[in-house]
Amino acid sequence: MKTRNVNVFYSGVQAIMDVSLDLGAKQVLALIGPSGCGKSTFLRCLNRMNDTVLGCEVQGSLSLDGVDISALEPEELRARVGMVFQKPNPFPKSIYDNIAYGPKLHGLVESKTELDEVVEASLRKAGLWEEVCTRLHVPATGLSGGQQQRLCIARAISISPEVILMDEPCSALDPIATSVIEALIMELKENYTIGIVTHSMSQAKRVSDRTAYFHLGKLIEVNPTEEMFEQPQHHLTQGYLKGRFG
Repeated sequence: MKTRNVNVFYSGVQAIMDVSLDLGAKQVLALIGPSGCGKSTFLRCLNRMNDTVLGCEVQGSLSLDGVDISALEPEELRARVGMVFQKPNPFPKSIYDNIAYGPKLHGLVESKTELDEVVEASLRKAGLWEEVCTRLHVPATGLSGGQQQRLCIARAISISPEVILMDEPCSALDPIATSVIEALIMELKENYTIGIVTHSMSQAKRVSDRTAYFHLGKLIEVNPTEEMFEQPQHHLTQGYLKGRFG
């Protein structure tokens, strides 16, 4: 995905200022910065989630595989650019139906057999199949927090997106569940482009290929992650990484 000169306003108040940033194919891009710096707002631009926010206006160029995302129907765009939120949000349905919902909605399967295969494949990719294969028809809300988040990732995968956006996917999880999600992200990048917002600098170091630092709605610096953390170029990035603010 490519973005150029993106500006975002909430009821006339500017939240994102002239941001140009790309998501490379089969890479993980981490967005870091203090609370309220605009990183989640920017992430939500990438699949037009901000369209649902009253009074929000997005300006600039955002494209997916060279096509302006404003030319795509929101449903088509969100099928190609999936999203996993901060708090696990399984549907109040069975584990099976959580995964089956998307493929059925988008007409991606023609038979129950195909649907069964998609459900199993998605749960396997999310590292959840062995834990739930004997209870696919129990409510998903009965899973642990870490399992629910992996279910939400499996649900995103089920419609074969090109990009997966994650908005602080581990903030509500314990360290063990977090490590499982991080290992999953490393596996998923072999097949998907991933953008992740995180408050954890150590998490950004562990899982991302490139890191972008936001400050007060501006993109201050973006570089390969190792370079960013070892030799940050901008004094604001240096201050944040050294814990002077944020």
